[in-house]
Amino acid sequence: MTPAPDAPRGALPATTSARYIREVAARAGTRSSALRSPAQIPARALGEADAPGALRTTRIPLLDPSPAVPGGFAPKAFVGEVVPFSVIAFREGHDMIGVHLRLTSPSGEESLHRLSPRDDGTDTWTTDIALDEQGAWLFRFEAFSDDFATWAHAAELKVAAGVDVPVMAALGADLLTRAAAEKDRPAAQRKRLLAEAASLRDGDAATTIAVSTDAGLAQVFRDRPVRTRRSAGRTQSLNADRRAAGVGAWYEFFPRSEGAKRLKDGTVKSGTFRTATRRLPEVAAMGFDVVYLVPIHPIGSTNRKGRNNTLTTEPGDPGSPYAIGAADGGHDAIHPELGTAQDFRAFVRAARKEGLEIALDLALQASPDHPWVREHPEWFTTLPDGTIAYAENPPKKYQDIYPLNFDNDPAGIYAEMLRVVQHWVAQGVKIFRVDNPHTKPLQFWEWLIAEVNAVDPDVIFLAEAFTRPAVMRALAAVGFQQSYSYFTWRNTKAELEEFLTSVSHETSDYMRPNLFVNTHDILTEYLQFGGRAAYRIRACIAATAGPVYGVYAGYELFENVARPGSEENIDNEKYEYKFRDWAGAEARGESLAPLLRRLNEIRAAHPALQQLRNFRTHWSDDDAVLVYSKHLAAPFTGTGRADTIIVVANVDPHSVRETTVHLDTTQWGVPLGEPFEVEDLLTGAVWTWSDHNYVRLDAFAEPVHILKVRDRS
Repeated sequence: MTPAPDAPRGALPATTSARYIREVAARAGTRSSALRSPAQIPARALGEADAPGALRTTRIPLLDPSPAVPGGFAPKAFVGEVVPFSVIAFREGHDMIGVHLRLTSPSGEESLHRLSPRDDGTDTWTTDIALDEQGAWLFRFEAFSDDFATWAHAAELKVAAGVDVPVMAALGADLLTRAAAEKDRPAAQRKRLLAEAASLRDGDAATTIAVSTDAGLAQVFRDRPVRTRRSAGRTQSLNADRRAAGVGAWYEFFPRSEGAKRLKDGTVKSGTFRTATRRLPEVAAMGFDVVYLVPIHPIGSTNRKGRNNTLTTEPGDPGSPYAIGAADGGHDAIHPELGTAQDFRAFVRAARKEGLEIALDLALQASPDHPWVREHPEWFTTLPDGTIAYAENPPKKYQDIYPLNFDNDPAGIYAEMLRVVQHWVAQGVKIFRVDNPHTKPLQFWEWLIAEVNAVDPDVIFLAEAFTRPAVMRALAAVGFQQSYSYFTWRNTKAELEEFLTSVSHETSDYMRPNLFVNTHDILTEYLQFGGRAAYRIRACIAATAGPVYGVYAGYELFENVARPGSEENIDNEKYEYKFRDWAGAEARGESLAPLLRRLNEIRAAHPALQQLRNFRTHWSDDDAVLVYSKHLAAPFTGTGRADTIIVVANVDPHSVRETTVHLDTTQWGVPLGEPFEVEDLLTGAVWTWSDHNYVRLDAFAEPVHILKVRDRS
C-alpha cells in the first residue's frame, strides 16, 4: 500500500485510507467508528480522566493511584486513620510539575492537598491524610506544570553559569506579574509579587538568583502555584468506617459458661444472660472494647455432639452452639436456657454501660432440627439416597450441621439472611463475627454487606475465614470490615516480619486483620508447648502490632492442653460448660489479666498503636528477636507531639536471648547515631538508646520490651 507520489510524507491516498482504517480496526478488534482522526484527538486529551471518551493517559500522566483495591472495589479506612495517598506523576522534558490531591468529604466539603515527591527516583508523589468523617469520600489526583518551580530551577542553574541571564530575568518578571494578576491571592502577596517582578526587569544576575532561591517566595508558590497544562485523574471513592471497625480489643466468651452451676445429680445448670452480665465489669476493667458471643440460638438435638466432639452424648451435654435450630426456633431465636429476648437486650445495655459493644456470631447453617429444614428443604443439598448432606471440612465432619446451598432458591435465601441480620441489628447488635464466610458465595457477601450498610453504616462484619489468601482478600475487598488472619500461625521472627509487613502495607487499603491470639477452635502448637512465656509474648505482639486484636476466654488462665492430635483445647467449650475461677487465679498471681489490662492501657494511651499502616520492622543480630516500631507524626496524634513505640520481642519462649538491635531512627526524626531516651511501658525502666543497642530478653521473666521514645523537646 504505497502512497501516491504527490502525497505528503506519511499520508495515505484517499482511495485507500478508508480500507486501511477498516483493516487496522479489524486487527485491533475495534469497530472503525471507534477510531478518531488526528484533528479530534485534542478534544479527548484535555487532562480530565473523567471526561467522556478521554484517553487513558492525561496530558501529565497520573499512574497507579493509591489507595486502591484489586477488582475495582472501593478502598477502606476508618475514622481517625492516617491514610497514605500516592500516585506516579511525571512529564516529558525538564519542566517541573506539582501534584494535588482533591478530597471531598462525605458531607461535601472539598479540600486540596499538595503532594511531595518521594526521594527514590520512582516519580511517586505522596501525602498522608487523617480522615475525620464517616462515610464515602471522593478523591482524585491532579497534576500541573509548576511554572514558578520550573523557572526558579532553570534560573538558578543558568544565571550561575552566565547563560541567558536577561532572558531568565524577563521570564521571571512575566511569571510574577501573571501571578499577581490572580484576584484571589491576598493583597499583600500580590503587592510583594509585583515588587519582585519590578526588581527582575533590570535583568541583574544577583537579583535573579536572589528571587529564584528565595525560600519564602517558593513557599508562596507551593501554597498557591501558578498552574498550567493541568491534568486530573479519575475520581475515586474511599469508604471510611466508624472507628470500631479499625481499632479495638476483643474478648470472646460463651455466655452459657458464665454463671453455670454443677447440680448434685452431676448435670449442669446453664449460665444465662443475667449471670453473664456479672462478667462484663471484669472484661471492661481489663480494657477490652468488644465482647464477642458464639451463637446464642437454640441448639439441635439430632446428631448432637458430645464432649470433645464425640458422636455420643451424655444426659445434659449442651451440644455445639453452631448446630443452630430446634423446636424453639432458628437464627432469630434465643436458646431458652440463656433467657429471653428481653434478657438479651438488657445484656446489651449492661455492656454498653461498661463501655463494651456486643459482637454476635453469624453462622449461616442449620441443625437437622432447624425450622428451615422443614419449611425450605430446597435450601439444602439432597443426596441420591434422599438424605441431606451435612457439613464437612475434611477430615472433619459436622454431622450435627447442614450447610446451605446458595444455588437453590438464591432469592429466598438472600432475603432470609438479610432478615436475620436486620433482626439482630434491631436488638442492638452492630458487630457480626461471620463463621466460615468462605463457604458461601462471594457475591452473596457483597450484596448482603452493601444492603445492611446502606441502611446502617455502623454495622461491622468480621470474616472468620482461615483459607487461601486470594479468598481471604476477596472477602475483604467486597465489604468485610475486618478479617481473621494467619497471625495465629506466624510465630518465628521471619514469619512475623513477613506477615505483619504484608498486612500493614500490601493489603491495608482494604483488609483489616484482627490479630486473635487464640479462638475456641484454635490452640496452636506454639501455645501448647511454649508455656506461660508463649502466652505473654503472643499477647504483647498482637496488642501492639495491629490496632485490632482479640483473645478467647481462658487465655489469661494459660489453658494450653490440647485434644490429642489436634489444635483445639481438650474439653472444648464448644461441647461442654467451663468453670473458671477468674478472681482466685488473679489473687494467686496465676492470671495473665494484669498484663492484658496493662497492654490495653498502653494501646489507649498511644495513638501510634491505633494505626495499621505505620508498622515498620528493624533489625537484630538474633534470629529470635523481633524488632518493630510504630510512629505517628505530631499533626495526627491530637496531642501536638509525635508518638513513637518500639517493640523488641524474644519470640523463642524457651530461652534467654542477648543481642544487639539496630534501629532506623530516622523513621521518627532522630538522626542516626544521636542518643534519645526510651521508657519501658511494662516495667518503667528508662534507658538512653541510639541506633544500635544491647538487649537481654528472658522468655521466663521479661520476654518483651514495649518502649516509648521520650519527647526530646
